[in-house]
Formats: sequence, structure tokens, C-alpha cells
Amino acid sequence: MSNSPPSPIRITRRTLLKAGIAGGTALLLAHWLRTSTSEPGRPAARSASAPGNDASTVLAAIIPVILAGALPAGPGAASAREAALAGALQAIAGLPPAARKELDQLFALLAFPPTRCAVAGVWSAWPDASAESVSAFLSSWRDSRLALFRSAYDALHQIVYGAWYGNPRSWAAIGYAGPPSLEIG
Repeated sequence: MSNSPPSPIRITRRTLLKAGIAGGTALLLAHWLRTSTSEPGRPAARSASAPGNDASTVLAAIIPVILAGALPAGPGAASAREAALAGALQAIAGLPPAARKELDQLFALLAFPPTRCAVAGVWSAWPDASAESVSAFLSSWRDSRLALFRSAYDALHQIVYGAWYGNPRSWAAIGYAGPPSLEIG
């Protein structure tokens, strides 16, 4: 028996082309399924600066998980989550067009059921997803070997944190008195 290392797998040009065609076909099919199964009442076009419904759906599910412990409990919890969601959507709308486009693609990927299951591991629709499954998804992306997933996690995390801690409503809980006055005199 020889202890020589196994020979590397060689990919032929034909195999590479077949894989490229198969991947392109899969993406085209996913796009076609996504557009043909979208809600009938959903408008086809929206303002270029307004985040889509996908962003609202995904963010509404991840905000309580990312801000666990920071959001108030009790009667003000729902309005605090709504304020964080509104702040996140406002922050996204204020981003440069290229960044908004990338985020729209991320939210579309996460909202489409087959890709949500495949890349996020969340099997339920976002409104029905448990905090544990959302937390597992976020942890897996945060700790992923793939830089793309880590970057996507960072974007989601920064948007949610920026929206929440940029809101004066959250300042008292962290002992922040607010920005200093710039008035002289």
C-alpha cells in the first residue's frame, strides 16, 4: 500500500459548462417561481427608495431575536418592535441605490421559501418562525465559513441595532442622555 496523497479531482471544461448551465437554469426557474407565486395584490413597481414587503417580513421576524433583552417587555413590546421595524426600513431607504439593491436581493432570497429553507434553515414562513429557529439561522450566518453569509449577518445586525439605538425611545434603558446640545450661550 502506498501512502501517497490522492490525486486531485480535475474538472473538465465540459463539466464546468454543464454546471454553469444547470446553475443558471436553476436560478431562472427560482426567479420565475418567485414572480409567478407572488401575491396578486402586490404592486409590481415601488419607489426605488422604499424597501419591499420582503424586507418588512424578514425584519419583523429577526428584530425580536437580535434585540432580545433590549426590547421592553409587557404592553409596550409590540410598539417597540414596530418602531424598530419602521426605523430599520427608514435606514434602508436612506442607503445608496447599490446597497438598497443588494439588501433587496438578500430579503428576496430570505423570503422565497425554497431558498429560505436552503440557506437559512428556517422551514416555517417568517411570521410563524420560532425565536429558536431564527436565532439558529442568525448564529449560523454569523459563524459561517463563507464571507458572504457573515457579511449578510453583519448587514442585518447593523441595520437592526442602528434602528433601535438610534431611536430616542431606547436611550433611557442604556443610560444615554442623548446628543449634546450644540447651542452656544
